[in-house]
Amino acid sequence: MKNNKLSPELYRVIDANLNRLKEGIRVVEDILRYRDNNKELSYKLKQLRHKAKIKETLELLKERDSANDVLRSTVKSELNRDNISAIIIANFKRAQESARVLEELYKLHSVEYSENFKYIRYELYSIEKDVLIQ
Repeated sequence: MKNNKLSPELYRVIDANLNRLKEGIRVVEDILRYRDNNKELSYKLKQLRHKAKIKETLELLKERDSANDVLRSTVKSELNRDNISAIIIANFKRAQESARVLEELYKLHSVEYSENFKYIRYELYSIEKDVLIQ
């Protein structure tokens, strides 16, 4: 592990992206689990969601400030989903982008964490293809 200490502002970025990553995975996981009864892919997603963690959860919570998030209000494009595929795609993209942010930020602090989020991102790319190109 590197010795660079992350600033409080970066813990806030990490907190938001870790939550976004898990939430995006969970949406797709639940659709595959309950709508499609797809045990294999929903289980893979569940494993990835559980892999998306760090030890410093208290540091994240200390810096959480969702009430003052400058982009808290919903963007109109987020309200437009034409079908279940659009929801699945949006949530895969949300999770992949968040994994990338975490991968990059942890290059400053922990190679182990960075590699973990890179692994998650590439697994999401693969699962996305399995789900959408059947």
